[in-house]
Amino acid sequence: MSADDTSETEHGEGTAGEGTGRDVRERIEREADRAREGFDESVVDLLSWILDTETRARIYVHLRQHPQSTSEEVAEGTGLYPSTVREALAELHEEGKVTRRKRESGGAGNNPYEYSAIAPSDLVGEIVEDVQDQLNTVCNLDGYLDGESDDDEPVTITVEDESDE
Repeated sequence: MSADDTSETEHGEGTAGEGTGRDVRERIEREADRAREGFDESVVDLLSWILDTETRARIYVHLRQHPQSTSEEVAEGTGLYPSTVREALAELHEEGKVTRRKRESGGAGNNPYEYSAIAPSDLVGEIVEDVQDQLNTVCNLDGYLDGESDDDEPVTITVEDESDE
């Protein structure tokens, strides 16, 4: 840094560079937001396949981001109709993909349920079990059709959680 550079900055002539720095920061933040939105959409697409519908996927993502939410809070956070959210939450709870408990409050009145989504590794574990069962059925199809079987061992799929390593 030269003496001339120092004097320009000290006298306020370097403020144009600060504006450029601010512009760069804002552009980076916009790009990060856009990337995050694209990533979120990719996650929703994948979860739509796993959870059968985009509605259920959006609810799952919301519950991972905001655990212990009521159906009303989920509807507000996802932009879905409250009746749609209640129906999907009931199905997801019945399938064990979300948990629920009564919200505790000090006052009298109806305490709504709070919902939380199971961990993604648990969700994937359930999917792996389903796929494994289907693969076993396909592999054993000859035995069912012919009355004999070449393979005595079922297909096994092992999933390791990276956090365990």
